Amino acid sequence: MTPPVDMLHQTRDSEPTDGRSGPVSAVEGASPVGTEDFSLRFAPRHYRRWTPAAVAASALGGIAYLADFSIGATIGVEHGTVNAVGGVLIAAVLIFVSSFPLAYYAARYNVDLDLITRGSGFGYKGSIITNLIFVSFTFILFATEGAIMAQGLKAGLGVPLWAGYAVSSLMIIPLVVYGMKLLSKLHSWTNPLWLVMMFVPLVVLIIQEPGSVGTFLEYSGEEDKGVSFAAMMLAAGVCLSLTAQIAENIDYLRFMPPRTAQNRRAWWTAVVCGGPGWVVLGATKQIIGIFLAVYMISVLGQGTDLAVEPVNQFMSEYRQMMPGWLATTLAVILVVISQIKINTTNAYCGSLAWTNIYSRTFKRYPGRVWFVVLNVGISLALMEFNMFSVLSFVLSFYSNLAIAWIFTVAADIVINKYLLGLSPKVPEFRRGMLYDWNPVGISSVILSGGISVAMFFGVFGDGVAAFSPLFAAVIAVVVTPLAAVVTGGRYYLRRSDDGIDLPMFDADGNPVDDRLTCAITGESCERPDMVASALPGPDGERQYVSSLALTLDVSGEHVLPADPPRR
Repeated sequence: MTPPVDMLHQTRDSEPTDGRSGPVSAVEGASPVGTEDFSLRFAPRHYRRWTPAAVAASALGGIAYLADFSIGATIGVEHGTVNAVGGVLIAAVLIFVSSFPLAYYAARYNVDLDLITRGSGFGYKGSIITNLIFVSFTFILFATEGAIMAQGLKAGLGVPLWAGYAVSSLMIIPLVVYGMKLLSKLHSWTNPLWLVMMFVPLVVLIIQEPGSVGTFLEYSGEEDKGVSFAAMMLAAGVCLSLTAQIAENIDYLRFMPPRTAQNRRAWWTAVVCGGPGWVVLGATKQIIGIFLAVYMISVLGQGTDLAVEPVNQFMSEYRQMMPGWLATTLAVILVVISQIKINTTNAYCGSLAWTNIYSRTFKRYPGRVWFVVLNVGISLALMEFNMFSVLSFVLSFYSNLAIAWIFTVAADIVINKYLLGLSPKVPEFRRGMLYDWNPVGISSVILSGGISVAMFFGVFGDGVAAFSPLFAAVIAVVVTPLAAVVTGGRYYLRRSDDGIDLPMFDADGNPVDDRLTCAITGESCERPDMVASALPGPDGERQYVSSLALTLDVSGEHVLPADPPRR
């Protein structure tokens, strides 16, 4: 009839109570130590106790990754400074524009990008497709950062790469299992140190050697290429692989407190900075990566293979102002701090994505911690197979899929929800309220992703291959509203009423914190996470079911019937 209750109960706060109020025990798995973090579901108001600034700092803490420096160095060496910087800026604009509506929805309605995607053109099961795109981003970036840390351990301590890969992977697992509570503290403690170690030596280097700036601006790459838009787009294609980074930031932004008249300015500042604002810092790091690579090649006379490795970039930078042993020590410390900050986020967000995929596919929920281990294991395998050596190709290919997904969801929010009114403005995510599959988002991702990938591999000629990411964005923005118009928006909502008489939002438009008791688990959940059950209670009374319990309801007997077909 229903999933075993021991799969669903969690004892974070206290035992559940009957009725609409009282202590809450969050339904998130079987862990007795609070290691789950509201995966699969709405982040309840009682749990969201952080300030807007704290949430934004946690979201931006994951932007400490060093892949940006390697990406910048790689495209700089290949295309020259002007083309590389142009590509970085083009990518930054596209990422900011597409990320903003997603960040707003996550913060306003306290749901992650998978839940937003469900109600923004893909359907309850359709968003599994995009989860696969996202989870691949988390382990590709994890493997990249882990490889960079292993390079640092080898350069500083002589640790073999294979052992460095293992160390950089396994050390992340115990840091991630406790979710947002520990990650928030980790990022708040390490952000100031990271910023100082990252930017102060660069400023000192430029002051000591001002001629390095001119050398940087004049660098034309290994093949001495001139300025061209095609080269800029090739560079942008690599940078655009990071489009999916907003999904990781959203896993933090969903814990934003309610927006009120009192915190309105702080709330918006946090959403912009912690959401699309990440790309400002990301683009800055990529340009610095170009600068350091050019400095190493043109001023220090080092090879390009060393110039694209962040640990060597930092050691070369530090050695101009301090003894070699200290430079090496600080470079290794910076690499380790950066790797921990980003790979805790990669492992955490990847575990959420795997959880969403598994639970909806198999109607079981073994707990998020198992998927932390799975994601780290896949990342470790990629490191051992030396994915870092083909990083530029992997990221360029992946960018087409990431753009297809993100731009489809962004187009559905901006165009279909607000301009056309064909998509429901409130992001619905609960089983039974949505159709399993929505052709709007699915057709957009298949067409934009499929055509742009074919273009990337030269199917339409080498002349347009460089522009495949741009075509992915354009096709997604065109197909998403077109599909909604053709289908008349019929495949968004399976039901228009969730069977609960209580309002969903308060006077300020925030999700309310009224509580209802889940008929399956007995837990007390907040109203936005609940839906009426199709089964009446023992005395014929109306019952309610939490979104997670309904996800794991194998029989489907609690799922409300669909509305009559629209004529």
